[in-house]
Amino acid sequence: MGAIAVVGESPHVEGFGLAGVRVFVAATPAAVREAWRQLPADVDVVILTAAAAAAIDAEHRCGPPYPVVLPP
Repeated sequence: MGAIAVVGESPHVEGFGLAGVRVFVAATPAAVREAWRQLPADVDVVILTAAAAAAIDAEHRCGPPYPVVLPP
């Protein structure tokens, strides 16, 4: 099984680190896209905040890594 990562704004993603999820804090669309490019190869699932999901191009949403969007 691969790793799980989370990408998004600080207050919404930091707690995931307590569960062993790799946390990528990204507050702007450009930072989200850069975090997506920096994801390690072993990441299979990426949890995204709603704002982060809006910044990811549709071609990246067809996985892997597979995106899961948190409700707003």
